[in-house]
Amino acid sequence: MSETLPTVLDIEASGFGRGSYPIEVGIARADGSCCAFLIQPLEEWTHWDPKAELLHGISRDRLIQEGYPVRQVAHWLNDELRELGKAYSDSWGYDNTWLSLLFHHAGMLPRFRLEALRILLSEEQQALWSDTKEALIAEQGIHRHRAGEDARLLQLTYQHTRKLTEHPGR
Repeated sequence: MSETLPTVLDIEASGFGRGSYPIEVGIARADGSCCAFLIQPLEEWTHWDPKAELLHGISRDRLIQEGYPVRQVAHWLNDELRELGKAYSDSWGYDNTWLSLLFHHAGMLPRFRLEALRILLSEEQQALWSDTKEALIAEQGIHRHRAGEDARLLQLTYQHTRKLTEHPGR
């Protein structure tokens, strides 16, 4: 029997300070498939950090042209995660704030909880996390700072650290 992977959610944002907002949300599902949606910024969402854009490579113009309306993204998240009831994030503080902002502006309530991925990790897994993640990035040529790929990377890192720390016969 194969292990079930945690469902991981990742959010890219316009920046990290006050006034920042979500620009892309991605999910890596329990079966390893992943998807992501760009989010159309609302008129009052004006904060834009060029350093953040250098990381994720998504321009504000692209969001305006290709992004989905806030309400549609919130609906999609609820549809994806309602049954499961929760998803995990490695940057819970930021992601939870941006998720709350998204649902607030959509005029909806999330039908799931976002939890810190760290609560699933043993101390041994935490000790191996950073090196394992870097090795996976190099090995699989993962494009960092895109929500879908980052969510999948976190999921793979979880899976690999789990394998590395399993103790047969215990």
